[in-house]
Amino acid sequence: MEYPGNLFVVAAPSGAGKSSLVKALLELDSKLAVSISHTSRAPRGQEQHGREYWFITPDEFRAMAGRGDFFEWAEVHGNLYGTSRSAIEARMAAGEDVVLEIDFQGALQIKQLFPYAVLIFILPPSWEELQQRLNRRGDTAPEVIAQRMANARVEVAQAQSFDYVVVNAVFETALFDLKAIVHAQRLKYVTQRRNRSAVFRALDLP
Repeated sequence: MEYPGNLFVVAAPSGAGKSSLVKALLELDSKLAVSISHTSRAPRGQEQHGREYWFITPDEFRAMAGRGDFFEWAEVHGNLYGTSRSAIEARMAAGEDVVLEIDFQGALQIKQLFPYAVLIFILPPSWEELQQRLNRRGDTAPEVIAQRMANARVEVAQAQSFDYVVVNAVFETALFDLKAIVHAQRLKYVTQRRNRSAVFRALDLP
């Protein structure tokens, strides 16, 4: 089903800067709304229920998955993450552009269900830089970092399945690239036809 709003799906390995880029993009673009995912993991640092994630128990999560409440869901680093189907559909039906921050598994699931979704992969400039960024967090055990680096090699290999790739070497440049993708999508023929239907009818455009 087509909706008036666009769906942007952003994925990246841990440490590539996905969350920081999406947060900055939302501050620049008032037409974008972020979809808050559900997760079975515990909050980290200053995270709040209903702001970064909806934090629920594994049993609650699996019950929702069993009812088909999720657009997509996956297990990542031993925790469950899912995107609410009703929340996404309601926002897009209202004409909002929605951005999701999810793992590559969920992104590819969404592309199957919603072919018009725009998939964007954030890459680190190098493996060395990714390792340094994970180390600089200072709140992650060495064995966890090692596991995330191993997972990152699997995740990065999936970038070829995405519509766009942004290399986050310089944050400001990566943010510019990300905003350019959003703007370009809004100017595509099919999107303009959908959102400016009166103009297209007046000009006898198919």
